[in-house]
Amino acid sequence: MIPIALDPKYARVAVAGNGRLALRRLRALRNAGASEALLFADAPVPELLAEAGLYRLPELPNDADLAHLHALWIVDVAPDIAAELAERARALRVLVNVEDRPDYCDFHSVAEVRRGDLLLTVSTNGAAPGLAGAIRRNLETCFAPEWAERVNEVAALRTTWRTEGLGMPEAAKRITTLVDERCWLSCPKPK
Repeated sequence: MIPIALDPKYARVAVAGNGRLALRRLRALRNAGASEALLFADAPVPELLAEAGLYRLPELPNDADLAHLHALWIVDVAPDIAAELAERARALRVLVNVEDRPDYCDFHSVAEVRRGDLLLTVSTNGAAPGLAGAIRRNLETCFAPEWAERVNEVAALRTTWRTEGLGMPEAAKRITTLVDERCWLSCPKPK
């Protein structure tokens, strides 16, 4: 697997599914900045319908719909329908993730911790998602909410240093010194 962080401003993404897992995936995409993520759902649970708002299409995607996407998450769909949908999407060069079916996945969703602009991810290549979740919970402890402000502070320093003409190697040294002096990477013990 090749790890990347995808900017949703430049990628058209969608969820195909009807149930609570589809709702969880749609919310995760929206929380990641994909505010216009589409939902293809022919029989959505009420919460999913409310969450999708204007971005819901009342059926599973056809080939014309798929041709406009870059990535598709298939969730809460019967296995035979999911397999057929994944095949059609792949034929149109759309990246596909079928929840809990690694054999149908072009990519895997990662366990993540978000702290402002800081994004920490864990992947087991789809082999052990429960383990990835356990590691994520540990990272949530080690990288508490104050990390959002820490990232902002370092970003502001970096902007100032860049304006002053400071090169990347020296900026990296200063950041390392700051992190060490403030003991930012000392992980608290789990409770």
